[in-house]
Amino acid sequence: MEPSSAAVPTAAATASTSASAPAPARTVNVPLVAVAGAVTVANIYFPQPLLAAVARGLEVSERTAGLIASAAQIGYALGILLLVPLADTARLRRLTSVLLALTCVSLLVAAAAQDVVTLTLATLALSTTTVLPQILTPVAAVLAGPGRRGRVVGLVGLGLTLGSTLSRTVSGAVTDASGSWRAAYVVAAAATAALLWVLPRRLPERMGAPPAGRRRSSYLRLLAGLPRLLADHRELRISALLGACVFAAFSVFWAVLAFHLAAPPLGYGPGAAGLFGVLTLPATLLSAAAGPMADRYGPGAVNAAGLAAAGLGLAVAGFAPYSPVALVAGANLLVVGVSSCQVASQARIFAIGRTVAARVNTVFMLATFGGGALGSLAGSWLYTAYGWSAALLAAGACVGAAGLVVALVARPAVPSCGPDATREAGGIRPSTSQESTPQGET
Repeated sequence: MEPSSAAVPTAAATASTSASAPAPARTVNVPLVAVAGAVTVANIYFPQPLLAAVARGLEVSERTAGLIASAAQIGYALGILLLVPLADTARLRRLTSVLLALTCVSLLVAAAAQDVVTLTLATLALSTTTVLPQILTPVAAVLAGPGRRGRVVGLVGLGLTLGSTLSRTVSGAVTDASGSWRAAYVVAAAATAALLWVLPRRLPERMGAPPAGRRRSSYLRLLAGLPRLLADHRELRISALLGACVFAAFSVFWAVLAFHLAAPPLGYGPGAAGLFGVLTLPATLLSAAAGPMADRYGPGAVNAAGLAAAGLGLAVAGFAPYSPVALVAGANLLVVGVSSCQVASQARIFAIGRTVAARVNTVFMLATFGGGALGSLAGSWLYTAYGWSAALLAAGACVGAAGLVVALVARPAVPSCGPDATREAGGIRPSTSQESTPQGET
């Protein structure tokens, strides 16, 4: 849901260094980054198989319990907006330590919650601070260089996808074994605390030093510059819209799956819903190929293939709603499709430039998880009111909207015939956002 086998050099920018070209300093352990991303992103998804158990335990309706999944997506979007931009200028080790500590505290509060309001607020808080994956991904990607950017994003994204899918399996199994959904929150807190002792010291001190003669931007200026980035970079607008659409479809499916499996005639428990994490491992592993494919064929081609897979998966799950085999096949197709789309879209935006990498990722992920929050909320409401088929139709509409975006992007641009100062003799200089100093940089 999310965004490598070799270490990647960090960057130490100088006055003569291009804003998009990293300079070697020390190394970032990309496998460790992938594992850390998996553990932290799991905090967003592990409650999903527990929603039916939470509804019973706290004596609330399934629709009310669905607010927990929406709170997780909303909190993640808030954290991306308010915290991820800091990675362009802040000390990464200190920022990482603070975020991990706050996430641990919020998980423990959630584990002790006695009512759905407390649990929802704790979920909102922990999902706001567990945004480390969206800080670590640009750190690894922009330092990998243009020739390896897609591959590194794909491998880190593999860690994120493993974390999001396997977390459902682990939380379902822990709940079945312990008899309480609270145990899953305690396990998540312990895993996050373990990272606190390992990860910060293995990161570079900063993403990169600011260019000589240019002062660091204040926090408010970093946030104020986000709309300008979206306005200036067509690649960012395309990726943000695609991310919102495909993740809305993804969230609809996973938000209602636990309810669908628990209802007659299937009648499965939280463990069965969590088992889908293991059963979608083939799709998770296959999604790692999206990175090299984006490097070779371009992000647009990978986006199109991913959307086709996601649409097919929803169709399979919709046409055979009570067949476990069809549901597993549909979930696999959806996972590989959405993961491939995200990897390709991030490879597209990280080409904009190193000095704004965290901020363009902020805009992209804000759109993505904003769409996810709407998808979770709409999915829970549609399922309660109209059933499984209605929820999947809404997910399919989101995939169709994303397909329309890809189709429009694939159309060749028509050059202007008016006077243009950028024209050169014998041709037209193409517009690109991959300049040496990206627009939107502060």
